[in-house]
Amino acid sequence: MIDLLPKLEKRATGADSGDGGCQCAHHPGGESQGWGKQRARSAAEAGWPNKHTLRILQDFSNEPSSNLTSHSLEKITAAGDKAESVRRMRPSAGKAEDHKPLIGDASGGRTVSVHGVSRLSALFEHPLYKVDLPPLTDDDTLFNVNTDISGTVNSYPNWLRFHVGINRYELYSRHSPVLDALLKDLITQKITSVAMKSGGTQLKLIMTFQNYGQALFKPMKQTREQETPPDFFYFSDFERHNAEIAAFHLDRILDFRRVPPVAGRLVNMTREIRDVTRDKKLWRTFFISPANNVCFYGECSYYCSTEHALCGKPDQIEGSLAAFLPDLNLAKRKTWRNPWRRSYHKRKKAEWEVDPDYCDEVKQTPPYDRGTRLLDIMDMTIFDFLMGNMDRHHYETFEKFGNDTFIIHLDNGRGFGKHSHDELSILVPLSQCCRVKKSTYLRLQLLAKEEYQLSSLMEESLLRDRLSPILIHPHLRAMDRRLQLVLQVLAGCIEKEGYVNVVEEDLAGDTATHRNPGHR
Repeated sequence: MIDLLPKLEKRATGADSGDGGCQCAHHPGGESQGWGKQRARSAAEAGWPNKHTLRILQDFSNEPSSNLTSHSLEKITAAGDKAESVRRMRPSAGKAEDHKPLIGDASGGRTVSVHGVSRLSALFEHPLYKVDLPPLTDDDTLFNVNTDISGTVNSYPNWLRFHVGINRYELYSRHSPVLDALLKDLITQKITSVAMKSGGTQLKLIMTFQNYGQALFKPMKQTREQETPPDFFYFSDFERHNAEIAAFHLDRILDFRRVPPVAGRLVNMTREIRDVTRDKKLWRTFFISPANNVCFYGECSYYCSTEHALCGKPDQIEGSLAAFLPDLNLAKRKTWRNPWRRSYHKRKKAEWEVDPDYCDEVKQTPPYDRGTRLLDIMDMTIFDFLMGNMDRHHYETFEKFGNDTFIIHLDNGRGFGKHSHDELSILVPLSQCCRVKKSTYLRLQLLAKEEYQLSSLMEESLLRDRLSPILIHPHLRAMDRRLQLVLQVLAGCIEKEGYVNVVEEDLAGDTATHRNPGHR
């Protein structure tokens, strides 16, 4: 267990190893007037187009550069106008809000039921959500727990139990009791240290809890009602905390279980960020706004400036907390370039956008020429289309499992930006390849039925988050509309190529031993 503990101090203070961090952030008596003077002093101090190659489609890089997500490699240019950052804040914690049930509990009587059972409960009792995994060997589990001490696993902190449960096929099991407990930890555990995550275009914080668990915090940048401006490029869009939360729930409803657990939390910026950080660069960016609210902006390559500061009311701010995956020193991950990655250029198009036969080339290239990797890309494509997420430039897998394992669905903050627009280009991989797992196809059909209905399932599931409502109704209705579009694409594929050439059997036997996709 000690070996599995994350390397806390180096990660938190690495950016300022020369001075050991800013000790002045830990003086509890120096708030209000004294802190205002410190802020004044700190303010003064702060001063793809070429044809793709095998390398592009294969393993893209050595290792991810962070514990949760990889760096975005593209250099992003600024969009024209400054995006307005309006905060939607809630009353402070400690009231009835704190007693809102979690994901495994009842949803307060607001759920539409089917025959007296909630839609979500009925869905998870459906046979499609009870398909057994193949028997797990030591090669199929991320960590091999000694059978002599396996009885003590239940005494581990919940983040460690989550890590121990990861296997070749899933991040967590369908009915894992650890899931609810970990989600509760994310919103109740005391935050003991905070540091900025290096790299990236927008500010993200690494938060460490009293039980040594860690999570990635994405603060609220815009209200639920705001849509991405129509003239914004996808790479200039905000990362939305509520999109990260909704993506976790959608991934679970689709039965992929490839998004690490995410929960919404209301954070006190003074007590739970400024007072516990040793990150001098972060500490220096705190200030008091003209409206007497506590604000900070941190350091990043795009939205980190006083114009894009994150302000509380007066010092409470919403955010998403995504549970960390195991430390890279213990469970290495590979980062892969998405074959349908966008150009990240204002004028140039990617090859898949101009070559209708692009998928034929992908299917002949490892690792997409065998196993389930191409089919997993199709799952990810459907997942992204339902959210409207255009920003899937890379993906990751656990190195231990080689090429026969699932894709981890990380970095979902640019989903749910436009409920009034369906970005059909996201579906190009599906329409070009015309391939889908049978389990995915059947679940999509199930979620389109009136007695289940994806939007109603999402609404019920999201009610269990402490920051609900997470999505406004237009976003929920958009998912139903987009689901029909996915089914239309698949219907066209089946009509053109035949059912057996489109729908891949994966509900019988080991999912890693199916026919190779490259022969089609």
